[in-house]
Amino acid sequence: MYSEHQPAGDLARWVECTWSIEAATPMYDFPVRPDGCMDLWYSPEEGLAVVGTMTRERRYDVASGVRWVGLRFLPGMARRYLGIGVAELLDQVVPLQEVIGRPGRELRARLDCAPSNGERRQLLLDAVASRTRPADPVHRAIAAMTQVHGDADVDWLADQAGMSARQFRRRCREEAGVGPKQLARILRFRRACRLAAHGESWLRVAVEAGYFDQAHLIRDFREFTGSTPMSVFSKTVGEPIG
Repeated sequence: MYSEHQPAGDLARWVECTWSIEAATPMYDFPVRPDGCMDLWYSPEEGLAVVGTMTRERRYDVASGVRWVGLRFLPGMARRYLGIGVAELLDQVVPLQEVIGRPGRELRARLDCAPSNGERRQLLLDAVASRTRPADPVHRAIAAMTQVHGDADVDWLADQAGMSARQFRRRCREEAGVGPKQLARILRFRRACRLAAHGESWLRVAVEAGYFDQAHLIRDFREFTGSTPMSVFSKTVGEPIG
């Protein structure tokens, strides 16, 4: 079973959620789709890793008895914990200790000793709270883009951050792993996936998520998942698509 837990207080500005998977029975082809976020991911068997911003869906087989736990940063906020530019982590899963050194090793040791996923989630929150740095105008611009699911003018965002469009593109890649236009596309795709999961018609999904038309929606689904929207969700809500 997959579950998410919302952070409280100041951490809600940087952390979208903590999450856990506890599989009583095997799960096959568990999908993880691009969402603009980066994650910390821990399992007793595989250790503690940082998952870079994704531009392509991945699917996982989850064995019976698995107990995974993680923390999902809001888009553009992971660098405040990691302390490095995150573009090199794009589509990568890297042991955390290779990124931040000793603090990563020490955090894994504490996670190994924790008796429950609930305690592990709290350890991840505490670790992030101890290392975050103050936000700057670029973080606030990315947060504004996230709030509107990518439906924002990049030049306007750059102006609000007090930068040229070129400077903002560079800083966005450093903070979010991708440039602002790619991030906007991923956020729009994520919005479409959430609407589709709630049973909206494909026409309404396209309109509400900000696509020009259904063909535009199909192109993004093919790029990010390799499949059409109908194949991804295996349903026939509304008009056929793809």
